[in-house]
Amino acid sequence: MARKVTITKEIILQNALDMLIEEGYRSLSIHTLAKRIGCSTQPIAWHFDNMEGLRKALYEYASEYVSNKTDLSGTSGADAFEKLGSSYIETAIKEPNLFKFLYLGEGPVSKPYSIEDLPKGQVNEKLIAGISGDTGLTPEASLRVVNNTVIYSHGIAAMIATGVFKSTLKAAMNMIKSASEAFVMKERASDGKY
Repeated sequence: MARKVTITKEIILQNALDMLIEEGYRSLSIHTLAKRIGCSTQPIAWHFDNMEGLRKALYEYASEYVSNKTDLSGTSGADAFEKLGSSYIETAIKEPNLFKFLYLGEGPVSKPYSIEDLPKGQVNEKLIAGISGDTGLTPEASLRVVNNTVIYSHGIAAMIATGVFKSTLKAAMNMIKSASEAFVMKERASDGKY
């Protein structure tokens, strides 16, 4: 009769996520994770083959964890975009190790991004259409506002997560909102709408 699996993939990933948040990715190894769980390294190797397999699975698990914390129900356009930004900044403030893993190159998805990647990876057409409707800008101008706001927000969040800049969520969001409003005004001036 086959042995029953008692150390599930979910148990391993949840403990890895907890370790990542508490101690940072550098503290995570198959051996330290096994010690935390109270098992041998065999179940981890069985589920993930090696550290790279665990790292990729942890990236997906952590991304889902962050995504599930952001409730966008009942919001659209600028409100949804602000909620996304707030969640992003809140992660940098409250879980800086997680932020560094997901967004500052510690995770397996650390390719350099270009401005063309932003609308595909972080914003969808419905959101752009909502922002366009809220601001009166064209979808193209709204996309430029979103791109500029995302880059500005990432700078603030990266500085917070790495300890270079201290801020509350409210103060950081006020800075981002002011910058976003300036980006909208610039686009309106360019379109002759201001």
